[in-house]
Amino acid sequence: MPCMTKPQPCTFFNRRQFLAGSGAAVSAILADCAWSQATTPVPRLRLIGETRLPHKLQYQNSTVGGLSGIDFDAVNGILYLLSDDGGSQSPPRFYTASLAMTADKLGDIELTGVTYLQGLTSPDPEAIRWHAPSQSLLWTSEGNALLLAPPSLQQTRRDGTLVRTFELPAMLGFGPLNGSRINKTLEGLSITPDGQFAWLAMEAALRQDGPEPTLKAPGGPCRFTQMDIATGKAVRQIAYVPDAIPRAPAPPTADADNGVVEGLMLDAHRMLVLERAYMAGLGDKDRNAMRLYAIDTRQGSDTLNLNALEPGNHTPAPKTLVADFASFPALSRLDNTEGMCWGPNLPGLDGKPGKRTLLFVSDDNFNPRQITQFLAFEFLD
Repeated sequence: MPCMTKPQPCTFFNRRQFLAGSGAAVSAILADCAWSQATTPVPRLRLIGETRLPHKLQYQNSTVGGLSGIDFDAVNGILYLLSDDGGSQSPPRFYTASLAMTADKLGDIELTGVTYLQGLTSPDPEAIRWHAPSQSLLWTSEGNALLLAPPSLQQTRRDGTLVRTFELPAMLGFGPLNGSRINKTLEGLSITPDGQFAWLAMEAALRQDGPEPTLKAPGGPCRFTQMDIATGKAVRQIAYVPDAIPRAPAPPTADADNGVVEGLMLDAHRMLVLERAYMAGLGDKDRNAMRLYAIDTRQGSDTLNLNALEPGNHTPAPKTLVADFASFPALSRLDNTEGMCWGPNLPGLDGKPGKRTLLFVSDDNFNPRQITQFLAFEFLD
């Protein structure tokens, strides 16, 4: 999903802007406070480093870019990278890669292969996960409303051949008045540590569930659906409320949004949720914003049998701020980050595994003004 900003925390606004007293300035400050819904936490991420791939890198007769999904097979040391290119640059595909990382540096990402996804109709790949029990890959597609192809969850072998398409709740499909918004569907995918369940995260609220975020108000609740991988059936669903848009675009009528772009299980029940905002017309260091939250999936009420989410008929999962990426001044910039996964553990003491690492990748949309950026952090759980 194309999108791109660095928010200004509500407790650190510009005094001159505030004293100017313009409506735009006050709205921006209020929006910053809406974006900052939780008290700034004790830091739980330590930046290790960042690296990039060249724009439109040519690799094995394909154009590298649009990387919207990332996952790491720790047993075999393989990094999986999913391109959301449905065929405009090269056929639908994922890449394998290796990475070099120490406690204080993220080295180059070395591509090791490209695999083309087969047996598909109207793919719009977004998120990818390695499923160790079946030695296969799960990935989501946002579908294609014009072709009446609904959002989907696919299972694919390592050679790219299709195993199956999961049966998703009908509410996630496209409809004239209800259902998914175009390009605001299945952005996030996470698998529980035991490999039994997959969680699918919508980027925005369904049409019947509420509005998209604005500068002054959070968006309607996004549905997160729990799938039983063995049976292929949905077993539970919860609601998650994304923040308001943190800053005004330029001009104020330009495009801006905020939504969920990825989920990642911390353990059997706790999940990290990545929100990413975009405000058009701002500079390279200000177009994008990222915030990482934590939720407990047990704390949200089950919404699977609710056709519409309305006040009083459900309880969204409470969220706790883990990190605001604007608090890492060493980062050169933020971009259209859409992928998140666990990386290799850092070295520990006495031969034991050290702290976990988190990896992020940005989708450059094959746009020369954007970048394919990889970020690595130590996770201080």
